[in-house]
Amino acid sequence: MTPERRLHVVSGKGGTGKTTVAAALALALAEEGRRTLLVEVEGRQGIAQLFETEALPYEERRIAIGPGGGEVFALAVDAEKALLDYLQMFYKLGGAGRALRRIGAIDFATTIAPGLRDVLLTGKVCEATRRRGPDGEFVYDAVVMDAPPTGRITRFLGVNSEVAGLAKVGPIHHQAQAVMRVLKSAETAVHLVTLLEEMPVQETSDGVAELRAAELPVGAVVVNMVRPPVAEVAASAADPAGVDRERLAGALRSAGLPAPARLVDPLLARGAEHAERQSLEAAQRAELTALGLPVRELPLLADGADLAGLYRLARRLREHRW
Repeated sequence: MTPERRLHVVSGKGGTGKTTVAAALALALAEEGRRTLLVEVEGRQGIAQLFETEALPYEERRIAIGPGGGEVFALAVDAEKALLDYLQMFYKLGGAGRALRRIGAIDFATTIAPGLRDVLLTGKVCEATRRRGPDGEFVYDAVVMDAPPTGRITRFLGVNSEVAGLAKVGPIHHQAQAVMRVLKSAETAVHLVTLLEEMPVQETSDGVAELRAAELPVGAVVVNMVRPPVAEVAASAADPAGVDRERLAGALRSAGLPAPARLVDPLLARGAEHAERQSLEAAQRAELTALGLPVRELPLLADGADLAGLYRLARRLREHRW
C-alpha cells in the first residue's frame, strides 16, 4: 500500500479514539522498507501507553514494526524544546537559549502565547515531513500526527497563516509560510475520527466545513468502534406489541431455556433497543456519506485498545489507500 499523502493529521472529538486510530494508521503505512513517524503534540503520552513502552522523549525513537514489515518511529513534541531548536536554527543563540530556559523565559513565552505553542508544534511536524537524509531521500515516507480535537483543529493548523500575516518579514514570516505550504499542499490530509453517534457526527460535519473554509485538505472520515453486525433485525422487533408472545415463549421452550415466559419481555425490549440503534446508526452513516469524503470503518475492539488490537486495526486500514 503506497500512501498518496505524506503527512496525515488525525483529529476527532474526545472519546472517539483518535490516538488509537493515529497509531494504527502509522502501523498501516509502515510497509516493508518504509519508515513512518508517529507524532504526539498534546503531551498526554497516549502513544507510549498504546505501544506499552516508556514515556516518549523529545527525540525520534523506533517503537514498532508495522504489519507490512516497515519501521514506526515516534516523537512527543515538547513546545519548550521546539522553541530552543527554533532559536538555535534562526538566531544561533546556543547557550543563551539554554540560559533563557533556566530562568523560565521559554516556559513563559509558550504559556502566555498559546498561538506560539501551536506554531512550534506544527513547525516541528512539518520539518520532520520535509527532512531529507544524506542520500537526498525523505527520512520518513509518511508522518502521522495525533492532533488536537476536532473543535480546535482548524485553528491549530491555521495559526501559521495568522503569524505570517503579523510578521511581514524575517525568519518567523518565512517559517510560518513554509509550514502553511506543507499543510495546504497535496501531500497533506486531515482525517477525522468519529463514532456513529449524533454529537460526534455533528462535530465531524462542522469540522469538515471549517477545514474546507480554511482551504485545508480533508482526507477521510474514520468511523471507529463499530459494533459487529448481529442477525438481521426483523421489522417486528421495532414494535414488540405486534409480536406473538406465546409463540415466542414456545420457541424459547423448544430451545431448552428455563422459564421461557419470563424471558419474553426482556428479549423483546433488547430487540427493540437494537432495532432503534441500527436505525440511528444508519441515519448517522447517511450524514457522513453526504460529506462527500471516503468513509472507513473500524471495529469495536472487544478487549480494548491493547497492542494486539492496534495491529488488528492496522491490518484493516491497510486495505485502503491513504
